This record gives sequence, structure tokens and C-alpha cells, in this order.
Amino acid sequence: MPTLEIGVMTGLSDAPDEEIGKVADFGLRSCQVCTWNPDLYVERVGRATLAAADERGVTVSTLWAGWPGPKVWNFTDGPRTIGLVPPEHRAARVAALCKAARMAAAVGLPSITTHVGFIPEDPNAPNFAAIVDAVRTVAETCAAGGIEFWFETGQETPVTLLRTIQAVGTGNLGVNLDTANLILYGKANPVDALDVLGPYVRGVHAKDGLYPTDGSSLGRETPLGAGKVDFPTLIGKLKALGYEGPLTIEREISGPEQAADIRAAVDFLARLC
Repeated sequence: MPTLEIGVMTGLSDAPDEEIGKVADFGLRSCQVCTWNPDLYVERVGRATLAAADERGVTVSTLWAGWPGPKVWNFTDGPRTIGLVPPEHRAARVAALCKAARMAAAVGLPSITTHVGFIPEDPNAPNFAAIVDAVRTVAETCAAGGIEFWFETGQETPVTLLRTIQAVGTGNLGVNLDTANLILYGKANPVDALDVLGPYVRGVHAKDGLYPTDGSSLGRETPLGAGKVDFPTLIGKLKALGYEGPLTIEREISGPEQAADIRAAVDFLARLC
């Protein structure tokens, strides 16, 4: 079985040397670039980012594309603020993601990735068809540029995400499996989620966490190995499914503790990969 590459999240920025430099400083050769600023979805920024990555020997596996407007990461305000689900924000966010798709295609990135939001589990829910149409618009823009659209796991159950992929039906859809998000949102065990989503997994966020303990707040993110993700079993199952992409470390804190946890995560994953 192949040895999986270890990567890390970094930013899409007007100062790409600094952001890509962070990846190299961790001794890594793979990253996802992320921004919540749609003004950066321009070819100039994309080409500068890839030039900086090429100089450092780093591969960018996807553009993690944020969208404009409010976003509240909890169970009470999340359904009405996150992703393409809230109707009042949908048009602006579709436009931003299509802009990201055109930029990614123009510079040769393979995909864009984002949170679609709290997709309803009931396919007969009034909002479901409109969400599918919105995703299809973005996915078709990706397809026109020869790239893919990847769903970041989190707010939806695996079977809901599978149903959405089948309903959109554009043939260029994939999943960025965030191992902790499925736990933080109380939606699934990531190892078991591979039984449902395995054939669609194109990227992985190596992240750990604990299940929610109340009905309003997400579970708590932890350093790798301190949460509920069974990484040895997960990595073995990914390899058995034929996954050959990177394991991209994501640690959603800041400062020196983030850097220390990322370095520890690199060591943790290297022993397993």
C-alpha cells in the first residue's frame, strides 16, 4: 500500500511566499490553501501562490474556498448562516464559489472545496432541491474548467451527503473528509463514514475532536491522538479504498500552540503512514 503524503492547511494570500513558507517550515510538501476573502479569487493571486509553491517543492491539493456573509459554527445559528443552505445568502455565495472555480481552473488547481452547510436530511424538505441546484451551478462551473468540486464534511450526515452528490449528478464531485468535523457535529464516526462516502473521498483533513455534550455547541477540537478519531484504522481503510491523496493537518487554533500541535501531528501521522 502507498505511503500517504502529509500536508497542512495554509492561507491564500497576497503574500504567498510567507504562507507557502509555513508549509516548508514544517518539513511538508503538500498543502491546501484557504481564504474567506473572495477578492483573492483572481488569477494573479493564484499564479503567485503556485509559483511560490513550485519554488519550495510544495503541491497545492485544493483551493478551500470560503464565501461572503455570516457564519456561526454552532447548532443554533449555523443552519441559517453556513454555506449554500440559507436562501438569503445563496446567490452571493454561488457567485463567489464560481469565481473561485474559474480562478482555480485558470491556474491549474485540481479542485475547490467548501462547506455547503446543514443540508436537510429529508430529501422532500422544501429547501433541498434549491440547495442541489445551487451546488450544481458551482459544480458545472468547475466542470467547464476541467476541475472538481469537493464537499467538506461536517454539517450533514454521510448518507445526506451521498444523496446530495447523486442528486447534483455532475460527475466531478468529491469529498474532503474532515475526520474531526463528523465527530464535532455529532454526525458520524469517520471510519464508518467511509462505508458510505469512501469512493468519493478526494482529500482528507487530519483533525481530531470530541463529540458534543450539549445541543447548542459543537464538540471540542483536540490535538491529534487526543480525540475520538481512530487514525490507525482510518488510514488503513483509506489505503484499502485506494486513496492516494494527502492527509492535510488542520488545527483550528492560533499562535505558538497551533505550531506545536502541527509539529506533533506530523510526527503522529508519520508513524502511521
